[in-house]
Amino acid sequence: MPDIVRIGILGPVEVTRDGRPLSVSGARLRALLTLLALEAGRTVPAGRLIDDLWEDRPPVGASNALQSLVSRLRAAVGRDLIGSPAGGYRLELPREAVDAHAFESAVIRARAMPDPAQRSARLREALALWRGPALAEVDRLPFAEGPVARLEGLRRAALEERIDADLVLGRHAELIPELQALTAAEPLRETLRGRLMRALYGAGRQAEALSVYTDTKRLLADSLGVDPSPDLEAIHLSVLRQDPALRPSPPLVPDAATQPAAPAAVPDQNGPSQGPDRNGPPRGNLRARLTSFIGRDDEVKRVVKLLGESRLVTLTGPGGAGKTRLSLECGERLLAALPDGVWAVELAPVGDPAEVPHTVLAALGLRETKIITPRGVPGSLETADPLDRLSAALGGKRLLVLLDNCEHLLDAAARLAARLLADCPGVRVLATSREPLGITGETLWPVEPLPLPPPHAAPDEAVGYPAVRLFADRAAAVRPGFTVSADNVARIVRICRALDGMPLAIELAAARLRSLTTDQLAARLDDRFRLLTAGSRVALPRHKTLRAVVEWSWELLDDAERALWRRLAVFAGGATVEAAEAVCAGAGLAAADVFEVLSALVDKSLVVLRAEGTGPGPPADDAPRYLMLETIRAYGLERLAESGEADRYRRAHAEYFADLAETAEPRLRRSDQVDWLARLAADHDNLHAALRWTISTGDAALAVRLCASLGWYWWLGGHTSEAGDAVPEVLAMPGLPADQTTAVAAVLAAMSAFGGPREIEEMKGWLRLSRDICAGLDDEPLHPVLRLMGPLLDGVTQGFDLRDLRRIEPLFTDPDPWVASMARFVHGQVALNTGRVEPAEDDFATALEGFRSTGDRWGISFTLTAQAEVLSWRGDHRRALSLLEEALTLVRELGVTEETVQHMSAKLAGELFLLGERDRAGRMLEASLRAAEHTASDRTLAWMHYYLAEFSLRRGEYAEAARSLERVRDLIDAGLSGPPQFTAVVTWMTGRLASETGDLAGARRWQREALRHAVTSMDNPVLALVLTGQAELAWREGDPRRAAELLGMSHAVRGLRDLSQPFAVRLEETLREELGGDAFAAAYERGRSRDLDGVLTDLGMRRPPPPVL
Repeated sequence: MPDIVRIGILGPVEVTRDGRPLSVSGARLRALLTLLALEAGRTVPAGRLIDDLWEDRPPVGASNALQSLVSRLRAAVGRDLIGSPAGGYRLELPREAVDAHAFESAVIRARAMPDPAQRSARLREALALWRGPALAEVDRLPFAEGPVARLEGLRRAALEERIDADLVLGRHAELIPELQALTAAEPLRETLRGRLMRALYGAGRQAEALSVYTDTKRLLADSLGVDPSPDLEAIHLSVLRQDPALRPSPPLVPDAATQPAAPAAVPDQNGPSQGPDRNGPPRGNLRARLTSFIGRDDEVKRVVKLLGESRLVTLTGPGGAGKTRLSLECGERLLAALPDGVWAVELAPVGDPAEVPHTVLAALGLRETKIITPRGVPGSLETADPLDRLSAALGGKRLLVLLDNCEHLLDAAARLAARLLADCPGVRVLATSREPLGITGETLWPVEPLPLPPPHAAPDEAVGYPAVRLFADRAAAVRPGFTVSADNVARIVRICRALDGMPLAIELAAARLRSLTTDQLAARLDDRFRLLTAGSRVALPRHKTLRAVVEWSWELLDDAERALWRRLAVFAGGATVEAAEAVCAGAGLAAADVFEVLSALVDKSLVVLRAEGTGPGPPADDAPRYLMLETIRAYGLERLAESGEADRYRRAHAEYFADLAETAEPRLRRSDQVDWLARLAADHDNLHAALRWTISTGDAALAVRLCASLGWYWWLGGHTSEAGDAVPEVLAMPGLPADQTTAVAAVLAAMSAFGGPREIEEMKGWLRLSRDICAGLDDEPLHPVLRLMGPLLDGVTQGFDLRDLRRIEPLFTDPDPWVASMARFVHGQVALNTGRVEPAEDDFATALEGFRSTGDRWGISFTLTAQAEVLSWRGDHRRALSLLEEALTLVRELGVTEETVQHMSAKLAGELFLLGERDRAGRMLEASLRAAEHTASDRTLAWMHYYLAEFSLRRGEYAEAARSLERVRDLIDAGLSGPPQFTAVVTWMTGRLASETGDLAGARRWQREALRHAVTSMDNPVLALVLTGQAELAWREGDPRRAAELLGMSHAVRGLRDLSQPFAVRLEETLREELGGDAFAAAYERGRSRDLDGVLTDLGMRRPPPPVL
């Protein structure tokens, strides 16, 4: 079972693992842990950590200081708890493992319980999590101010809500000592004094309850010069009257009615009631809901809290985001706290701005009413201005008005809200609009799409996301018994993600399950506007279909806003201001006006601004970025096609991103590569869309420009499968230019080719194309990639052995230090693969120095990995581990895909195993495998299963090893192809498992096949590994001398004795004992004295011929 880790920040910092306390010493270390705990499970950018930990005095080398601090924290709490995603760090724990988050969740669950006994008990449990003040050890630091205020506020609210529940349960007497202590600690807190009065009255101590009011009134007058709030006065009056209905009713805003009142509205003595009545029960016109409310409980609480702080809150967001439903739920939650009710006003059907006040009057049920004017003369409200009538009628009331769908009546709605807020101090307004009202005092709450699961979420994970829960709930309503299962979860997640998590779109999609399967529904989402038309018959017309929802927004725009919407839709991954100005300017929209129009689209909830500092990546990826929800973008593309502008603006988009890629390409080999990688990663979808468009239109020159410029980005970022798909397609296009862009693209295609004979033949064709183009370029300086590939191109042309190191050496003095360093690295790899270990080590040292000088983290990390491999062979596993940790940190800084991280993590786990940290190694491998199952290619997934098989075999867990190897073979049988090295090690491992379990016939068969693939690869370390399997088999078959000789051959082929394989080390010790030292040494030396050809001859094999084009 995994360790159970708990972190406490509600009081002094506390960490336990399986109940055992862990020591986290040092104030800054505890502050770092607190920062990560506040965002448990989420990445905290490194820049934010530095700012919060060191405030305005960061140390020199702040990034290194932070890394050192993180290393100390990992040592204290466990390396597995602190992740290092791109650009920051993350506490790898579920949020409820941190007491602060567990407390918030517990309070939310308790508030949802209708039974006061259960609610009281759950709130007590939640409050018991507190061991002292929130963030006690860091509460003086600036970053803690907000969280402390929020947590302490929630603690006070939870305490009062628990007391309210106890009052309902009649626990008056036992509450009195607690409330007396609380009021003594906070004597000016009227809400506590009101509850003490209720408790005393409920315990039969009326006189004491009245005495509390008298003392409070005197204290408030002496300390603040104010009278008690209306709510405390109401409790006082109820006690005096001995009101049997006296019960807790916490006020929304205690001091709301202490402001001057507007002229009072007086009911007509001859007419019916005129709407809200303070003396009656809570009033309003909210209708019962017909469907469940899913996914926004926390938002309801936060909006309710905002309404306690601001008298005007506007819920903004695109059509279909759920603004209306959220406002109604907030109103329902506030109904009991507002004596004059909650009143919903639907403005969608209203077309004339002059009708807005009349619509509000009608919604509130206000009929013929008399008003007492300032001179005391009665007048008829029917003849007065409707805003005057509203102000007079509501001047002394405490109520909430819900103004729904204000976007087409902004000026009128804004005037009405401003008037009510000015004249009616007890009135609050909650508005919904696609655009802010834009008046003083307005607080905005953007209603965003529902949270979405990751693409490959399992059923139990997916149903934890509101978007999926909403789909499943609405689907079950039209297809009883519908549930999320392993069979349909992938399609449901795809549907929810394709619809951006927008509630209305999800509900419309779920309604389609009356006649479609989830598979059919997912397949038809490309035509979402035709598909999603099954809205409720009683819904507003613009909410019945997805198209109507979006078209309503279109109709409210001017020509410039419409032009930018449709042109901006060509951006598949959002746009910076600069990109939008460069691409979207044109007829009817000058470049200088783009920013203002873009801002207007943000205000109208058609474009989402991801502001600076909120991006997922490093600072270069943190520029403000403007994005469209996919439904909004799809509509824009339709309008773009109708306008006849599509080709023009798609070409402008493709050319802009081709220029960007060409600008970035050389910088990806320099010290600022992290920034440029982040910038390209931020525009990955745009780059992909630009390339696909150039291919679809047959623009070979622009397509190959993009490929050549993106090649190193694809390689560094781990997007080799994307390159492997796109580049061959581009190279097959007619009209390719005979220039370096095509030559570079051809080399990229060759670098991405792996596997069987067909792929190798394709690789030869691409290299031939690149060679022929380079031959015709005369003295034109070659691209660095072409210079590096020169020896390979010469080799396949002239037929010499590509392992001839002399062909690489001229590049050692290349004027480009990156090319020289890469040449050294390649030279070292070739030396290593030919058994020349010491020269390889020298090459790696030189390459590492060069890469460090250029700042190329990719080169540094891969050179460190190569050095670590040699150190592991030599048995220096501690140093190997250290180098791999540095390499892993560097690739994470680069923000490369998880596949590279998974491979390096697996290698690191291998070193941990060899150092005796087997449990930690196992956890790391399992985590890498789980990640690979969700994100990796089949090739990487196969490697993860291979590593796990090796781990299981080393531990003697043969059944587990067999299952992992079977999974690898399943992937191969399903069409996975790979280089002969991969096939060799997989079959070698299968043979080893057969040997360990006594299946010698199977072991012979598998080891013979492994040997054949190893020789084909001409990769000496792989051949050396396979020879250890041959040696083990010879020993088990009773030939220890042959086994010793084969171990010597392995030494000869590799270039040194391999101490990274525990079974081979044990086999050598066994053979020494069985043969005696001298006989073993003689047999071992016979094998070690052979060169490669001698080894192959002994095995009955021979070198394969070098490839020739």
